[in-house]
Formats: sequence, C-alpha cells, structure tokens
Amino acid sequence: MKKTTGALVGLCATGPLLLAVPILAIGAGTASASCSTDGAQGVGSAAVATQVKAILDGGDKGSVSVPGLDDPADQVPNAKTIQATGVAMNIPARGQVVALATALQESGLRNLTYGDRDSLGLFQQRPSQGWGTANQILDPVHASTKFYEELKKVSGWQSLSVTQAAQAVQRSGFPDAYAKWEPLATALQEAIDPLLQKAGDESPSPSPSGSAGTSSPSSGTAGGCSADGDGTDFGTIPAGALPDEYKIPADAPREVQTAIRWALGQLGTPYQWGGSCTGSHGKNPMGRCDCSSLMQQAYKAAGVSLTRTTYTQVKVGKAVSVDALQPGDLLFTEGTAAVPEHVGMAIGQGLIVHAPHTGDVVRITTLASWKPRILAARRVV
Repeated sequence: MKKTTGALVGLCATGPLLLAVPILAIGAGTASASCSTDGAQGVGSAAVATQVKAILDGGDKGSVSVPGLDDPADQVPNAKTIQATGVAMNIPARGQVVALATALQESGLRNLTYGDRDSLGLFQQRPSQGWGTANQILDPVHASTKFYEELKKVSGWQSLSVTQAAQAVQRSGFPDAYAKWEPLATALQEAIDPLLQKAGDESPSPSPSGSAGTSSPSSGTAGGCSADGDGTDFGTIPAGALPDEYKIPADAPREVQTAIRWALGQLGTPYQWGGSCTGSHGKNPMGRCDCSSLMQQAYKAAGVSLTRTTYTQVKVGKAVSVDALQPGDLLFTEGTAAVPEHVGMAIGQGLIVHAPHTGDVVRITTLASWKPRILAARRVV
C-alpha cells in the first residue's frame, strides 16, 4: 500500500531496518511510499532504456489511431516511448496519463529542439534546472525517466488530479493548462497499452543500481534462484491466470499452504490502492486488494497475523537469502530494503503471487522477472 496524506497516513509507518542477511548488492536510497510505485528512488536511464527497447521490440506492432492528434506519425511513436518507459519503471496507468498529458501540453508530443529560454524536448525540460544535458533531454527515454522520477517524489500523487500531478512536477507558469489534455492522454494510454502489456509483463525491471537486470539460471543449474526453478518454464502467464502445471507445495507448512490457496483465490480481481482485500470479488472497490493487504489477508486466513503495510511487513519473521526461498516467503521490491514499496509471496515452482498496481489485477509472475530487483525477503512461518 502506498503512502498518502490525511487519515490514511498512519497506515504507512516507517522505521529503520538492518537486514542481517544480504539479499542483493543494491544500494538503498530513499523512498516515500509503502506499496508498488510511488517511491522516490532513482533508476539508471541506461537500464530503463534497455527495458524500453525490449518492451517496444517485443510488443504488438499494431497501429494506433486516436482522434485529436494533428501529426500521428510523429506523435504516436513519442507517446509509445513515454508509455513504455512508464511500463519499464512500473508506473501505473494513471502516471502514464499524467506524463502523456504533460507532453501534449508542453510540446504537442514532439521532441522539440527549442523552447522558452533553454527548454527542450517532449517535456520542455531545462538543462539549467538540473534535468540533464541538452543531448540527454532530447533523448525521449531519458526525458521520460526524469519526469517519472520527479512524479514519484510527489507524495500522494495518485490521489491528485492529472493537472495537479503534472504541475507538481513541471511547476509551470500556466498550472491549469494540463487539464484539457486529460481525455486525449487517456485515450492514447488505453490505445497503446495493449501493444505494450505482453512485452512489459515478464520483462525484469531495471535494477536500482542502474544495471540491466538479467534472468537467473533455471532450476538444476548452479546458482539457480530457488530449489524448484525460477518460473521461466511456464512462459508468459496471462493476467489473472494460474498455470495448469502449478500445484500448491504439499511439503510446505499447513499455514503456508492455506495462505497460498487464499491468495490464489483472489487472482484476476482488480487492484485497489488502500483496499482491505476483505471482499475482492464484491462490488465495493475498497474491499479489493493492494499488495500488502493481499499478504495480510492471505496469512490471516491461515491464522497468522501480519501488519498492514510493506513498511512494517518487511520487519516480520526473519530475513532469508533470495537464493534459499521457500513457498510463503514475502519478497519486497521497489524503494529500499528499509522502506520497500511493493510485496509479493513466493508460492513455489518459481512463481510469485502479487497485486501489482492500479489498472492491473492480482496475478502470477515469475521469480526470474523479480530477482534483479528484490530488496528483501522475509520468512513468516
């Protein structure tokens, strides 16, 4: 669950954590959230660029036709790059819309080599204001990465309007100008998303250290990421689906089997930031799951008490090595080891169940796609 302001801020208590067992050689920066994508931690543009290329190259090559664009041949490729960068950085759909609306206002979705004073590029970023060199700003992936990094630093940005979120990043002299672009930005995001989703789902996210992640060896090889594989044998797993070959580990503790079974019962239900996960199949959105409430309620079904947020769940149980995971272990990504933003549960056979972000559903993913960015692992049972 992510940090916000007002009544819910108490759900996101933070505190220091020293892991006795090193998980990965990843630097711990700062973060401002407790679930999924709102952390302030930067990632290397080179690593993001590697993921963006994979997402664009591996995605559907279908065309995008959205009314309202005056030069689609130029604008759509730029929009796809902005959105693919968001996918690579695990930015939810709402954040991608904010970025697209901003670029529509600032440059008309064109990579401009000119602007007010020293402003350049898709977002009219200024070298003199620390956005990078002129050449960097004119690289759409770099420009998009910097925009998303600044957006993630805005506390509670997902609860803001598109205009408020964009203005918090851009600090424009025309703060209300972004609102008119929200419908077109939304239409673009929805049209482009199916072209990127398949490629982005199983691609490892860029590691916070700035190096491109690589898949770990499959089961049976030295240095493999778990005793029963890394999940790559399952191939691409559709959203909300469970591979036919998967079986709940019979040798796992009873509580773990129950927690896994309960979590799998939520597959395909929509993510809801701040949702309690107490009625994910019901009509009330707040009964649906976010990442940490999915873990909490799964273990509650097994008679094991967990705290509510990733900030505190990362202190539960004992630290374990990512090379010695067992079913039921909690795996934390995004942010820092002390203040992680996202959590999932290892369920055996190299698979993880988690509630990703707004616009997605509770789903299964592979350990191979997570390992490059796991910051901490905790054994609850």
